Order: sequence, then C-alpha cells, then structure tokens
Amino acid sequence: MKPLLDETHDASVRSWVESANVADTDFPIQNLPFGRFLRRDGEPDGTVGVAIGDRVLDLGGMHGTKEIFDESLRSAASFCSFGAMGLLMAVGTGRRRALRRRIHALLRQDASASDREFASRHLLAQTDVEMLTPTERPEYTDFYASIFHATNVGKLFRPDNPLLPNYKYVPIGYHGRASSLVVTGTPIRRPCGQTREGDAAPKFGPTAALDYELEVGFFVSAGNKLGETIPIGEAEEHILGICLVNDWSARDIQAWEYQPLGPFLGKSFATSLSPWVVTMEALAPFRTPAFARAEGDPAPLPYLFDESDQERGGLDLWLEVSLSTPRMRVAGIAPVVLGRSNFRDMYWTMAQMLTHHASNGCNLRAGDLLASGTVSGADKTARGCLLELTSRGKDPVTLPTGEQRKFLEDGDEIILRGYGERDGFRRIGLGSCHGTILPAFAN
Repeated sequence: MKPLLDETHDASVRSWVESANVADTDFPIQNLPFGRFLRRDGEPDGTVGVAIGDRVLDLGGMHGTKEIFDESLRSAASFCSFGAMGLLMAVGTGRRRALRRRIHALLRQDASASDREFASRHLLAQTDVEMLTPTERPEYTDFYASIFHATNVGKLFRPDNPLLPNYKYVPIGYHGRASSLVVTGTPIRRPCGQTREGDAAPKFGPTAALDYELEVGFFVSAGNKLGETIPIGEAEEHILGICLVNDWSARDIQAWEYQPLGPFLGKSFATSLSPWVVTMEALAPFRTPAFARAEGDPAPLPYLFDESDQERGGLDLWLEVSLSTPRMRVAGIAPVVLGRSNFRDMYWTMAQMLTHHASNGCNLRAGDLLASGTVSGADKTARGCLLELTSRGKDPVTLPTGEQRKFLEDGDEIILRGYGERDGFRRIGLGSCHGTILPAFAN
C-alpha cells in the first residue's frame, strides 16, 4: 500500500487553464478529481469529467479519439460517456492511474499544441454544468470512526461509561438509506417524526433538534463477490477516492427511535455529498500514520492489522464546517466557522472500515459509498456537529448577529470544506458540500 508519487504530484507544474494556477484553488492540475454532471445547454444525458480550476474537462465527449487515448486507455475513458462513475471505478487502479497521467499531460502548460487544442474544445465552465451525485444508486454505509466524537457523545448520554466495550475492537457502522443521498446545493426539508420529552406521551411533528455531521466518504472501486472477503493488505486497491459528506441528523427523533435497532428516520431523510471524487492517487502526498492508540488500548485484531496501513493508512486533511443564517446573509456577514478538525484523527482507517465491512462475506460493489462518521478532534474547536458543540443544546453558539443556535433553524445554510496541505506539494481541495434548511411540510 505504498503511495505512488509521480510527475502528477510535481508542485512546479502549471496548467494552461489559468484558473488552476491560483494559489488557493481546490482543483490545481495536481488534483484532477472525477465527477458526474449534466450540461446546461440541453444535453439530456449525464457524463463524467475532471475538475481543473474553475473548469470541467468533459471526458465523456472525448473518449473515442485515437489521437488522445491509446487503445489501453480508450476503454477506461469510454465509461465516462455513459455518465456512470461506477463503471470507471471498476476498471482497476492501474488503468485509472494511467488515465490520470494522460489527463495531466493534456492539461499541463507545456502540452503539445494538438493536445491543448483538442482538450480546449471539451473544456466547460463549472457554472455551465449541473453536478450530480458521484455515483448512481450506490449502497451506503455510515461508520462511527472518530473516538473523539464517540467519547463526546457518549458523555452526554452515559457520563460514567461514554465508550461501549466494543468500540476499540470493532469499526462500528450501520447501513444508511442510499435513495436520499443528494448532491451539494440540494435544499434539505426539515423532517418530521416521533419525539418524546421526559415522561410525556410521544408526539409527531417537525424535529426541533436538526443537526449536521461533518464527515468524509470514500467510494469502493473494485468490489468482492458474495461470500468472499477483502484482506486488509489489499483494501486500498478497492478504494477510488473520497468526497465530503453531511449526514444530516434529527437528534430528537433519533434519541426516541434508536433503541434497540439504531438510526432510522432521524437519519434517512437526507445525506449531502460533494460532487467531486478526489482520487487516492491525488491524495498520496497527504498520507500519514494511522491514529496512535492510547497506551493500554487493544491492538486491532489480526484481520484488521497491516503494517503498511499502520504506517500510511491515515490522511492529513483539514475539514471545516461553517454556518450562514438568513440574518447574516442580509447583513452581508460571511459564514462563521463552527468547527475545524483533521481526518488523521480517526480511530479506524479507511482500509480497516472496508475490510471489516467485507469480513463476513458482504459483497461490496463498485460505486458503493462508505462514510467515516462525524470527524471530531480533541478540543471544542474541532467538534463536527452541534450535538457535541452545544452539549446537546445546553451551551448555544452565539453568532455575529447576536443570534444563538442550539440546533439548526429554517433558512440556515451549512457549508463543509476540506483540503490537504504539505510543504513541497500543491494544496488540493475537496470542493464544498452545502445545503439550506427548508421548513417542514405540514402534516
């Protein structure tokens, strides 16, 4: 599982797409994330492209050209024309890496005149496309991989025993609702459900405790057959890349319904995704050791332990969540950062989560989404949800307008961002994931 560094990571390389050379762009030529989109010019079919600066290179429109893609790459590129990222994910890491290197060569400043001329004819402004979720009809699993989040939440409900006995042995997760995965910018309708306060009788109505969860999702590339497993040493060959995830939560609905079977209506109403899949190849410079377990913590069981994963299984990525209220927008006040955490602080690596998922013979498929669970850090500035940040509503957040928030109100917008930075390499970003709360439907 040794990350591969090659010419596509060279920080000195610039692109002839000038917006890709701006210092704080999320999408320099060293990134090249994949995404699905519709053209706004009336073209009815979705396609797959690559983000470069403020542009999109339409791979679906250029896949068949012999002068651009040799025979070994045309089949990989051809899947982009179907608008189905799952097909591209399944081609294997070798051909995807080769496709990345060819795209990099097309877009670099010293590209040949013919390459540049051809690629420029398939370059679209991001404002001229409508982004879609990265994959169609995926399966979705949400984990609980931050020990800081698990401990903080556990203290709110079980002060004397915040972590359950299984946490340090098992990557905890649950199967989410894939039909309500939505792309960034999709408005989020306040859900209704059953809630109960104290000893009062349960009631049905809009949630009064709507929350966000700052997460990272990763996509399965090649899957496994039913009944087969994925060894930990091979797990990363089954991961294409990552995106941002906001797993919206209705805390009062969840608190009443989750025992004994876990999350249901408090989670299934919506989960927002950023549209660009930042590949594991692009993330190679930001690999870091797995989370250092505290002295006395159990070592991972053998099926979850791999030396290479321990050495390089983490990702040094900064994640931020910001809030903008209607009053803030009217006053011209920028969104307020509520939390800033780092993905390297996850107790379980992506490889461990994937391997555990398949360890009972569950068949993962290309395009399936696995999410990390809320990413929180050790201090209050690094908490990834309002449940933690406000201590279940007891300590409201005060905003520049004087407004306070225990949980989200109608009209609030939540914005997630993420990026990797390391000396000697270009900063690369994950784009953004945002959604605005709409009032509940009348029942």
